[in-house]
Amino acid sequence: MNCEVCQLKELDIEHFEIREVLRCILHTVLFHRALGLVRPKDIDLELFEITYVQCGDVELERKIDEKIDQFIDRVEKHPNKKNQICLSFYEVKNKQATWFTNKVERLYWEQWYINLNVAQHPKGISGKSYSSKVVVDPGAESRSARRAALETSLRDVLFQIIRFVNEKKDHIPPIPNLEGVSFPYEITISSSSDSAFGMDMLKRMLQTGHPTMLS
Repeated sequence: MNCEVCQLKELDIEHFEIREVLRCILHTVLFHRALGLVRPKDIDLELFEITYVQCGDVELERKIDEKIDQFIDRVEKHPNKKNQICLSFYEVKNKQATWFTNKVERLYWEQWYINLNVAQHPKGISGKSYSSKVVVDPGAESRSARRAALETSLRDVLFQIIRFVNEKKDHIPPIPNLEGVSFPYEITISSSSDSAFGMDMLKRMLQTGHPTMLS
């Protein structure tokens, strides 16, 4: 079984747009990979003319928001780096027991990389401005053009997700349960220069014996 990898199109965004953009992308991937019984809930974005679908799972929403908070915190601490979120799906397998422990192995079968280039805060703007929608106005025309370009790029990412889930099916393992998000998943955060993160992901792939396939 291969681990399929999808590198989503990089998005250039402002700090106050992080939360909506990440919610939209993460929930879209998880909805399409739920495969179990869900209660679809349409969500209209406030900043863009885009509607996406959530699974209607309160606990899933909480976990995603926690990770987004961690991502925002990382962006504030490392403002000059491109930041990335990886959403991974895996199976759990019990490895051969030793005298001291029963080892559990994660077999990753799909990974989604969300690539965001967050614009630096101009001086004088609070680091917590992501919740206030306050930005320096470079002029109504240029602001409107930038927002329209981002909305188009975000739509491209959503179509990229849909194409991937429709084309890549043979690697999906048997469904372990029929409720909601059927497979275990994890969300990890890194910066583009984090060599340790890259080595950790490579180590995981080698341990599971899954080659990386780019899409």
